[in-house]
Amino acid sequence: MPDFSETLAERVRRAVHYAGLAQRDVARRVGIDETKLSKSLRGQRRFTPAELTELATVTGVTVSWLLSGSEGDTGTAKPPAPAAALARADEPRDQAQRRRVIAEKAWELFAARGVEEVRIADIAAAAELSPASVHYYYAGKAELFDEALRYSVKLAYDRQVAELDSEQGPFARLRRLLELQTPGHPSVWAEWSIWSQAWARTATAVRTGQPDPHDDAYDRWQQTVGALVTECLEAGVFASASDAAEITVELTALMDGLGIKVLTGRLEPEDMSRQLDHYLAQLRGGAGPE
Repeated sequence: MPDFSETLAERVRRAVHYAGLAQRDVARRVGIDETKLSKSLRGQRRFTPAELTELATVTGVTVSWLLSGSEGDTGTAKPPAPAAALARADEPRDQAQRRRVIAEKAWELFAARGVEEVRIADIAAAAELSPASVHYYYAGKAELFDEALRYSVKLAYDRQVAELDSEQGPFARLRRLLELQTPGHPSVWAEWSIWSQAWARTATAVRTGQPDPHDDAYDRWQQTVGALVTECLEAGVFASASDAAEITVELTALMDGLGIKVLTGRLEPEDMSRQLDHYLAQLRGGAGPE
């Protein structure tokens, strides 16, 4: 059961301790002054949404857990929590840390070079472990790629939980969601790289009559967009007569196509944002962004 009596600062301290990191290392990796981190850990300063996202990434927990002590839904139009954590709760701390480091290094290498070009030996070297140690935790690259995709889902989920509630109104939250998922930041670009490889694997699976191995992960994204689209329609923000399902399919398809163009260098992230704003303006009957 989640411990709702804990404060945010107490949960952050617990996450830092479990990750086995020194406070100065956490501050450096999060990108804030150690004095500011100390004040936040004492409850004398609020963490910003961006800091919460980085803290969750550095320590391996989710923003949802940091905020509420629970992995469940924490607010309006949030996706369900990722189905699997990189670190297993039933493992000793040192093993959980090694498992997480392996998965994160695999994610970085797969995103930068492509899964086919990465060897287990490369992942082991990046994690400063032996190939045998990698195989102890993961059967092979296929399992590691599935974990890398779950990690991408976690990163996106953390940004959404940390950022969306600060926006006023469903339309502002929808625009912010699309902005958060636009591949301008290197980390988001890496997530898109992993997703593009997942789509290629899905195409092969579907063509050979196998079930889509990544269906649940993509459904999570569509559910998030669909919930906000529904809120916009109920609030009368959109002038379009289309229903929520139709808009969600159109918007996610536009997002996917534009994201691939950015990923392949055919479009700049700023151009992608302008195209998305143009589509949203059409839904609002030609009105520009709020």
